[in-house]
Order: sequence, then C-alpha cells, then structure tokens
Amino acid sequence: MVFRGTVTDAPDFDPSADAEGLYNAMKGIGSDKETILDLVTSRSNAQRQEIIAAYKSSFGQDLIEDLKYELTGKFERLIVSLMRTPAYHDAKEIHDAVKGAGTNEKCLIEIMTHSIISYGSDIEEDIIADTSGHFKKMLVVLLQGTRDESGVVDADLVEQDAQDLYAAGEEQWGTDEAKFIMILGNRSVTHLRMVFDEYEKITELSIEDSIKNELSGDFETLMLAVVQCIRSVPMFFARRLYKSMKGLGTADNTLIRIMISRSEIDMLDIRECFRLRYEKSLYNMIKDDTSGDYKRTLLNLCGGDDDLAGEFFPEAAQIAYKMWEISSMTKVQLRPTVRPASSFDPAADAQALRKAMKGFGTDEDAIIDIVAQRSNAQRQEIRQTFKSLLGRDLMKDLKSELSKNLERLIIGLMLSPAEFDAKMMRKAMEGAGTDEHALIEILVTRSNEEIHAMNAAYQAGYKKSLEEAIQSETSGHFCRILVSLVQGAREEGPADLERANADAQELADACNAESDDMEMKFMSILCTRSFPHLRKVFQEFVRCSNKDIEQIIKKEMSGDVKNAFYAIVCSVKNQPSYFADRLYKAMKGLGTDDRALIRIMVSRCEIDLFNIRKEFKDTHDVSLHEFIQVETMIVSRSLCLLTLLDCCILFILKCLCVVK
Repeated sequence: MVFRGTVTDAPDFDPSADAEGLYNAMKGIGSDKETILDLVTSRSNAQRQEIIAAYKSSFGQDLIEDLKYELTGKFERLIVSLMRTPAYHDAKEIHDAVKGAGTNEKCLIEIMTHSIISYGSDIEEDIIADTSGHFKKMLVVLLQGTRDESGVVDADLVEQDAQDLYAAGEEQWGTDEAKFIMILGNRSVTHLRMVFDEYEKITELSIEDSIKNELSGDFETLMLAVVQCIRSVPMFFARRLYKSMKGLGTADNTLIRIMISRSEIDMLDIRECFRLRYEKSLYNMIKDDTSGDYKRTLLNLCGGDDDLAGEFFPEAAQIAYKMWEISSMTKVQLRPTVRPASSFDPAADAQALRKAMKGFGTDEDAIIDIVAQRSNAQRQEIRQTFKSLLGRDLMKDLKSELSKNLERLIIGLMLSPAEFDAKMMRKAMEGAGTDEHALIEILVTRSNEEIHAMNAAYQAGYKKSLEEAIQSETSGHFCRILVSLVQGAREEGPADLERANADAQELADACNAESDDMEMKFMSILCTRSFPHLRKVFQEFVRCSNKDIEQIIKKEMSGDVKNAFYAIVCSVKNQPSYFADRLYKAMKGLGTDDRALIRIMVSRCEIDLFNIRKEFKDTHDVSLHEFIQVETMIVSRSLCLLTLLDCCILFILKCLCVVK
C-alpha cells in the first residue's frame, strides 16, 4: 500500500538560505510568523534537520531555542514539535504521558499501536512503573518493536490463531488475556487481517465485538486500537482526529501530535477516511475549531483545501470496500431496552394509573414507572382494562393530567406502533412546512409489515390514505421516492451475488447519466432491493467505480432526494448507527428537536435501543444517558427517556435526575 503524505521534500532546497530566512523572521521587534510557518511546513522533516544544522553553523545559535523564545502558546508547541525528529517527538510524547500525577493512557495507546520503533530500556522502565496488569504487558510487547514484517502468511497458522483466539475468549468462561497479547502483539499485519476474517467465519462475530465482550478498561481500549490499526492506520487516526475536535474545546496535544506525525506519511488517506467515516471535511473541521497562526499551520499540514473532488485515494477505496464487506457478513443481534414486565397485572396497573391521576396534582413518577417499564402489547392491555374497570378512556385522562413533551412521550408510548407511526407521519406533514427528515426516517427504517400496518392506521385515523397525503405535501423525485417506500414492497430475501454485481454496475453507469436518469435508476434499486442485497451492491459499487456510494450521493445529488438516498445507505450499512446519529443531531447545539427525540426513543425501545446506545457511545464518546440528562431540561421527561434506555437502573437514574 502506497500512503500519501501532504508534506514532501521541497525542490531546490537550500538549508543555508532557509536558515537565514528564519533568522531574519525572528530578529528585531516581533516575529514574522507567516514566514516561519510557511517555511517550516513546506519542508520535510529531514530538510528541517539540515536547516537546524545550517542555522547553528551560520549564526552560532540553537534554532529550536530561538523559536521557543520568539513564539508562544499552541503555535510555539506546533512549530517546535515540527522541528524535532519523529523518534524524538514520539519519545517525548510517551515521556510526557507517563510523568507526573496520572498517566495519559490514550496517548500511549495512540503512539504504541501504530509504531514499530524500539524505544529503549528507559521508556520501558517508565511504562512498567506507571502502568499495570495486562495493559502494561501489551505495551511492553509493543515497545519491543518486533512485530513480524515479512509479509509471509501461513494459512494453517491463520486458522490456528483464529481458533486460539476463540478458545481464549468466547468459547470459555473467563478470558486467556495472554493469548490475545501474544497473537495481536506479534503477528504481521497481513497475517492478522486474515485471522480476523477467519475469526468471523468461526464465531459470526467481529474480533472487535469479542474484545468488547471479553476485555475491559484500558486493556480493552488498547486491544481495540491495535485491531483498528491492523485494519487501517489512516482510519484509526481519522477517528482520533475527530474525537480531538468534536464537542466543546479541542484536545490540542492530540491534534498537534497526529498532524505532525502523519503529515509525511498518510495525511491524504486520513483525510479521505475522515470524510468516509464522519461525512465531514477534516480541513473544514480544523478551520472551524482552531484560530490564528496555529490554524494556518495545521491547515498547511492538512494539505490545503479539500482533496480532489469525488476521487478516492487507494487506501480509502479499499477501506470502503472492506467496510461494506464487513457490513454484509456481520449478523447483529438487535437488543431492546424495554421488555415485557414479569408478573404483569393489567388490572393493578390500571388502578395504579388512576390513583396517580386522581385528586390534586399528578404523580408523574408513578405513571413513568408503569408506562416505561411495560411492553407495548402490555400497555394495550392496560388501555383496555382501564376502560373495562373504570369506564374511562386512559388516553384522555393522561392528556388532561400531563403537559407538553412529557404528555407527548407518554401518549406516544401508549399508542400501538402502527398508530404511533401514523401519528408521526401526520405531524410531519400538518401545518406550515413539512418535516422531510421525519418522513424519510420513518419510511426508510420500517419493515414492509410495519409500513402496511401504518398505512391501515393512517387510513383509519385520518380518513385518507398515507400515499395521498404524501403526494399532496411533497413533489418531484422526492415524492416518488416516498411513494415507492410507502408501498411496503421492498424485497426481503438474501443477497443475490450475480444480480448484486449487475445492480452495482447499473448504479456506476448511472453516475455518468443526466441527473433525472441517475435519480430514477438509484430509486429503482435503493427503494426496492432487500437490505442484505443492497449491502452487497454497495460493496461491489466501490469495485466498479472506485468510489463509495455515500460519496456519490453527497456529491451528485442535493436537497431531500440526497437526504432520502443517504438515509437508505446509512440504514443499510448500520441502522442503529443511523438512529444514533439522528439522536445526536436532535439534541446537539441550541435547543432540542423534541419530536425527533421522542419519536426515536418510543419507536426503537423494544427493537434496538440498546444497540443504538452502544453506537452513540462509540461515535460520540459520551453515553446516551448522559447526553439526555444534559440536553433535556424537564426532569420528568428526562427520567422517562432514561427509563426507556435502561429500566433496570431506574432508581439510580431518578437520583441522577434530581435537581440539586
């Protein structure tokens, strides 16, 4: 694999002239920072070392010390770090990570998992002194820099290693951590990639899922990082860069460290992986999250404005192909957070709900305790029993006693899934304006059976067909996409490999057609084929076009049509991840999209909310619990949402939600 850096040797390089240029930029009052950053970022590290030597020969001074004196803050740290050799820089980062109170485990993991340099006994002694357990053992193994680099793969050993990893973890009670360390710490990259593929065939689990199941703490994080680097070093660093800049504040040490260490190696591939994984431009994210000379230096290292539009670098194309291959092979066990309550008594629940609403005031906690901890089928029994025993309509009573978003949430839970979806479709289209994102989310993610039930509920509730409502509120190709989806006629079988190849080629050919023809061809395939089949189609599309389907949709389409097709692709790839992203967007920034938040929590709590929670934490480094607590202001609503997430820790969540 040929990686692509953004910094290379400068042509017509003259170290003496550069040394004089830097000297002139720093003499007198003030410093010419623009000259310094342009010169330093346009030279390779080897050339910078020649400049340091020429500077001392010409002026009898230490260039790095002069830079430290003249510059300040993050800009000084970045420029001085660029002037160091890569080995010195890595060694210093490791030293800083273990010195003083506490250890920066994430920094250690980042440096040690991708480097093959043997760092020497002093650093090993520091690591041993400041870490412990299996985490320490794996770091020491990595410190030796003895990973096999021969590229020779023994098929029998691949199979044996996969079996050994299975026996060390999933097959037995307890985990043989030493076996994981031995194999993941010493085998070659090529060998381990084949081991991971073989492991998935044996266990029907990815090696990442098994590590999460079997290991914990810093050791788990380290081993996951090793696996990520084995799969793709550029993707590993794309993840690290994203996490360094998302949310409030920027992890400048991480940002500086990665931009410096990868600028001459694979920064262009990291940029493509960043765009592939997060649908954002690394260049633009740095531009938005940093400022001043520090920002300009980072942008120079990033390689200037956005990469060649629409073209993948080889590493990114390979990653896209592999991601779709993994998606097509992985069998995800969907896990709800709300299950039927044991010892269920609908009469007792009906009486308890009536008691919570009788008299002055309403016992909202009691209502939440019952409604959020019963399955939807049990709630329908409670509705019927409430009317049979008390002669009252439970829904009307709840509406009269609750208010605003808590009322919407509880009523949403009390409706049947079909009634709820029909109501959400109605809400998305009523009044001024249409909530296109809601229409897309519902129609893209529901099964044929769910769509048919929703159609029937809509007709019964609003005396009009859902298809007619869509046609009256939307138009053009977007309307056609929604009408296609609302038929509930998506194929439901497994992938047909021969047909998948043909579909992929048709999509690739359509990319060169007129816009209308392209959109119609995409609709004919994306709106009708089964999800397993589409995973295979999207994988083969990369092979046919050297582009990822997501990239094409974002580049070639616009507006609601783009959003609809993109939602289909994301849902096909990983539906829990799609919903995690929708939840994040519903809550981030100023204000909360309460309707989207309620819609997703209610509709997914008995299907895959546990999986969504996991994807949310993996992507955003914060639990969905914590995010809801911060972003939802009303305690009762927050408690109800959190209860849907994890009924078994209701008491703890109540304590967390108390306003102090």
